[in-house]
Amino acid sequence: MKLMRRILTRAGLDRVPPAVRKIVIAVIGATIFLIGVALIVLPGPAFIVIPIGLSILASEFIWAQRVIKRGRIFLEKVVRVAK
Repeated sequence: MKLMRRILTRAGLDRVPPAVRKIVIAVIGATIFLIGVALIVLPGPAFIVIPIGLSILASEFIWAQRVIKRGRIFLEKVVRVAK
């Protein structure tokens, strides 16, 4: 989250109204997320791009934070079973 705040500050999005910032973050994050979803069937690193899109969305949306948290819990369970 600290990284996202630094990026927002560098891009100047910390000075714009919150509604505009939320829309910009939503468009950028959703675009990257959808590219990641497309990479599931296309050749490419979907397992890297999807979390990047979700982390961008999580900087403004609680639901995206919950999805990331559930994904971490799922990943921990998978790793435990695989051992």
